[in-house]
Amino acid sequence: MAAPHSDHTDVDRTDDWWRSAAIYQVYVRSFADGDGDGTGDLAGVRARLPHLAELGIDAIWFNPWYLSPMADGGYDVADYRAIDPAFGTLAEAEKLISEARELGIRTIIDIVPNHISDQHLWFRSALAAGPGSPERELFHFRPGRGERGELPPNNWPSQFSGETWTRVPDGEWYLHLFTPEQPDLNWDHPAVRQEHKDVLRFWFERGAAGVRIDSAALCAKDPALPDADEDDTAPYVDRDELHDIYRAWRAVADEYDGVLIGELWVPDPDRFSRYLRPDELHTAFNFDFLARPWDAAELRASIDTTLAYHAPVGAPATWVLCNHDVTRTVTRYGRDDTGFDFAKKRFGTPTDLAVGTRRARAAALLSLALPGSVYLFQGEELGLPEADIPRDRIQDPMHFSSGGVDPGRDGCRVPLPWVADAPYYGFGSETGPWLPQPADWASYAADRQEASGDSMLALYREALRLRRTEEGFGDGPLTWLRSAPGALAFVRTGGLICVVNLAGQPAELPGHTSVLLTSGPLDEDGRLPQDTAVWLRT
Repeated sequence: MAAPHSDHTDVDRTDDWWRSAAIYQVYVRSFADGDGDGTGDLAGVRARLPHLAELGIDAIWFNPWYLSPMADGGYDVADYRAIDPAFGTLAEAEKLISEARELGIRTIIDIVPNHISDQHLWFRSALAAGPGSPERELFHFRPGRGERGELPPNNWPSQFSGETWTRVPDGEWYLHLFTPEQPDLNWDHPAVRQEHKDVLRFWFERGAAGVRIDSAALCAKDPALPDADEDDTAPYVDRDELHDIYRAWRAVADEYDGVLIGELWVPDPDRFSRYLRPDELHTAFNFDFLARPWDAAELRASIDTTLAYHAPVGAPATWVLCNHDVTRTVTRYGRDDTGFDFAKKRFGTPTDLAVGTRRARAAALLSLALPGSVYLFQGEELGLPEADIPRDRIQDPMHFSSGGVDPGRDGCRVPLPWVADAPYYGFGSETGPWLPQPADWASYAADRQEASGDSMLALYREALRLRRTEEGFGDGPLTWLRSAPGALAFVRTGGLICVVNLAGQPAELPGHTSVLLTSGPLDEDGRLPQDTAVWLRT
């Protein structure tokens, strides 16, 4: 193993590590199985920390690892102060946070403020207490409409398809923007606000460096819960009351030098940037870049728009190609439609993995060279494709709420291949993992890629090493250079140049003194081939 990268002093960095960080997303259930029961766990993550240290990341973001019935992959939290037994114990989480920090890797946890599990003590107490009780005031319980209250209280659409209201035996209905197992909390209630501040302190005191806030724009609701006009999300998305909530969270985070990262689907740039004011969130996820097709004009427009969103409040941008909800990059970029839209996911969509992989390699260098921080979803460094899950093994509620039309998100959540020739590719399972791995994944295994200098793993390791040690990466300005049609070229501080060729013919390189890294070989004339990226030094 290479020496851990705990000394991040190769390049002068400010204390604001999050402004330039490379952050690795761990979906614990599918990362590594330490006890052989088929489910990834904290013991598996701890055993694989050397892989992450050698990869060269600055922080790990963990999807929810809390006690949960797993109706929605852990985003239905039953207890924020307990680790789900399938993953381990609270003491093990504390060890993991500490061991990662010794390797120079910080920990970011996931908080889900919009809703909790229907198995949470609060909700079970609300059901038992009945209509009009103080316990029900923590949620959105309402009588139904219609002569006998048989109709839902309003017409709000679900985030997962299906209904947003469920009726309980005493006749009242409760709101859930996601599944019925995820009742929405009432953020007008002071106990809800206080509980979440206490949870933040709980994890910051255990060494967490940051918090990723799930569905951050959804918590506040119009108290009247009025009907929404078609395509009108104003009663429950991006409401002004949210800013007081996140100012209170920021005050807590500042006590611990903690970082707040919002998952914000807010298309209006002025509304979006308000969340990133100096007394609110530090950064926010950038979904526009992730959703754009493999097209030079589209990607440049996304980069310009993203930087423009963040400039007024001095916040760094973030960049991500894939996550636990999105079709994996090599599969998406190999399709005719290379953008991403939840509504367009269908079974059997053809893809050219050779093309997709070439583009994913180029996109990796593009995203890692852009100003700000970058997120890497587990398995992207191995170039994993989206897996086809047999229909009788699909678990994602998005599949079922779509009536079986949408394949769901399990295809990007398949357990990782670590060892090519081991059972279940060394995931650690003795009985088979919770989701089946494709039969042809041996070539993607980490140990096999270790032995190849031109593997996706080798590319990511070298790119992250250069990003950490060379001047010009991370937070800072970007200046576009004149480039051939269908190509992107920009210069960063210190003369670092990134060129990406998305055109159908080779592109001439700008003047340079050295080639730092390419996503694929240059042609015999020293030009950049189609779907290839290069980092240059002037």
